[in-house]
Amino acid sequence: MEVLYPRCAGLDVHKKTVVACVRWASGPRVRHEVRSFPTTTSGLFELRDWLEQEVCTHVAMESTGVYWKPVWHVLEGGFELVLGNAQQMRNVPGRKSDVSDATWIADLLAHGLIRGSFVPERPIQELRDLTRTRSQLLREVTRHRQRIAKALEDANVKLSTVVSDLLGATGRSVLKALIAGQQDARRLLELRHGGLKASAEEFSAALQGQLTDHHRFLLKLHLDQIEFLEAGVQKLEQRLEALLAPFHRLVELLVTIPGVSETTARVVLAEVGADMSRFPSSAHLVSWAGLCPGSNQSADKRGSTRLRSGNPWLRTALVQAAWAATHAKKTPLYARYVRIRQRRGSKKAVVAVAASILTSIYFMLQREEEYGESSPSLPSPSTRQKKVRQLVRKLEALGVSVEVKEAA
Repeated sequence: MEVLYPRCAGLDVHKKTVVACVRWASGPRVRHEVRSFPTTTSGLFELRDWLEQEVCTHVAMESTGVYWKPVWHVLEGGFELVLGNAQQMRNVPGRKSDVSDATWIADLLAHGLIRGSFVPERPIQELRDLTRTRSQLLREVTRHRQRIAKALEDANVKLSTVVSDLLGATGRSVLKALIAGQQDARRLLELRHGGLKASAEEFSAALQGQLTDHHRFLLKLHLDQIEFLEAGVQKLEQRLEALLAPFHRLVELLVTIPGVSETTARVVLAEVGADMSRFPSSAHLVSWAGLCPGSNQSADKRGSTRLRSGNPWLRTALVQAAWAATHAKKTPLYARYVRIRQRRGSKKAVVAVAASILTSIYFMLQREEEYGESSPSLPSPSTRQKKVRQLVRKLEALGVSVEVKEAA
């Protein structure tokens, strides 16, 4: 097998140590040297100096949790780094040790058998950390809101039946009043804001429960946690605004896509970056995001085509944007959703719409152009005739005689 990188190294990274194997190839002769270094900052600088001394050009490591990141940051800039998927780099069973793992990684790298993972630049990595942390904090807010609803139901306070959002203006005001011990129905009625569909009698009846000090303690605990988390989200928003300043033009381009909000545009830029040259084509980007069906075929048997594993943060944001895009009528995205929904169902149809959105994003970021769409195209004559025959067969199966005539 051809050797692509005669002087390379493989790293087996752990929490406390990193085992490095340097591989030299000179004709048919191959030599390995293995050393172990601590993962402290000084230890990683020793690793870098040793690799430079051995004139290594390429270095590969496994994506093991977050332990690979400090090693990557120290070696970045001095070598061609390759980050491999641990599941795709497994050694032969029965040969498991840190030394053999590092040697195996070096051998795979020398022959170009490691498919490198996408690692963005440092500014994009910082954006990615902020957007992911924001999503996690909002999930915690949702959990605390659900616990508040559970405590209210336990006290038979039906606040969630008269307000659409427990943390809205009316819901939050009523919660604070209940926590303070307010039980007067007239005072609670004064806390209503405009827009509620419930009448005064329904609102008053919903708040008549058996709220105890135990319930008030739980409500205050969860509400304080929510306010603390919301303050953290605001700080993240301010930090995001500062880091997104160089990408403001790209955010404006992405929000022109139906269903894509400013939050979704931020997530896309944080996960994908602005340089589309990292992906050979739009199909590679869609596959990396996990929005394309898998391929599982042997002989004449075809297995499951469920979605492949991909970037969960990007896929979640795009699927949410696709659901929003299906509410925009008379658009190509909506027409695609309706067309696929008839055959495959709504869930698979919305994933197809998400893949279409990501394909548009690829070309928009590549060309720095706004989203352009044409009116939904009419079905071709053959597709139209096929649909007519399908509908006729369905009606005949119901015992109805049908005669098809062209409309004027």
